[in-house]
Amino acid sequence: MNITPLDIQQQQFKVKTFRGLDPDDVDAFLQNVAGEMEGLLRENGQLKEHQARQNREMLDLAEKERELRDMLLSAQRVIEEMKSNARKEAELIISEAELKGERIVSDAERQLGDLKARIEEVRRQKIQFEMSFKGLLDSFSAQLGNGQH
Repeated sequence: MNITPLDIQQQQFKVKTFRGLDPDDVDAFLQNVAGEMEGLLRENGQLKEHQARQNREMLDLAEKERELRDMLLSAQRVIEEMKSNARKEAELIISEAELKGERIVSDAERQLGDLKARIEEVRRQKIQFEMSFKGLLDSFSAQLGNGQH
């Protein structure tokens, strides 16, 4: 049974003629009890409201904490992905540089081979020229020698 301050204020007692209570004292006491109860009910309501507000704030903080944790995890995933992409890109750059270096070395070796072949051809032509020139000189010398005798 819930008793309200109004119930206390409106409470009536039967008056007995034999040694009864002073109605003014009873009414004054009931007024005091009703006032106290009204104050306690008001305080109780304020405390419940305060508790509800704190519960809402706690739920809000828990939600913000969850969001921050999610953001942190997401940031960590992004960082790991960026690191992985940077490693892959570095490996790709190194691989491309190695291929380019191999092509440069291969081209240089081919050019060296071409130059060596040209040098050999020039040497062969020089020897052939020297032999032809010597043959020509020998021929002129023989003709000069035949013409003097």
